Amino acid sequence: YQRRVHGEEMGRCDSVKVQEIGGKRVIIFRQQNETTKLATIIARGPTQNILDDVERAIDDGVNCFKSLGKDNGLVAGGGAFEIEMSRKLMSLAEETPDLHQYAMRKYAQAFDVIPTTLAQVSGHNPTNLITALMADHQQGNLSHGIDLEEGATANMVERGVLDLYLTKYWAIKLATEAALTVLRVDKIIMSKPAGGPRPRDGGQGEEEE
Repeated sequence: YQRRVHGEEMGRCDSVKVQEIGGKRVIIFRQQNETTKLATIIARGPTQNILDDVERAIDDGVNCFKSLGKDNGLVAGGGAFEIEMSRKLMSLAEETPDLHQYAMRKYAQAFDVIPTTLAQVSGHNPTNLITALMADHQQGNLSHGIDLEEGATANMVERGVLDLYLTKYWAIKLATEAALTVLRVDKIIMSKPAGGPRPRDGGQGEEEE
């Protein structure tokens, strides 16, 4: 029994050729006239470290696109979201009369790590930037974040510096659950010392006088 295979079953492409890329011969299937669901990105660089950075950048971009397909929500970047969360939680902690306010304050301070780290890795004074950023948010500039190039605060929405809402949501959720798990631990597991039982005092072969 012989059956003829049609092009719709095997797939089609405009050209198939062998080309040398980076000293290695590869087969390239190219589709130019029709829209396809498959694409290949060829990354080239002088060192492996640069190629690793390019690969991470591409992977981050693809994952961002996938996340936007699930939820297209965006928030201001550059530490703007974290500073506003810290400010709101601090305000809520001041209104809480019982001992829970201390836990809420510490939880709010944890959000300051992101803008502080951004200021430090960019070579700027984190204390001055966090103070200026907090003052901007208190004045109602909720979209202001840290401009790493200028070393000052700026409107992140106007600059096009945005973060995914889903990324922030899951980061806060998982970090909070991890902290709660640690706080729920009320027992300490002690490991027994290695080796057999300790010998009796004086030893078994010792004779009484």
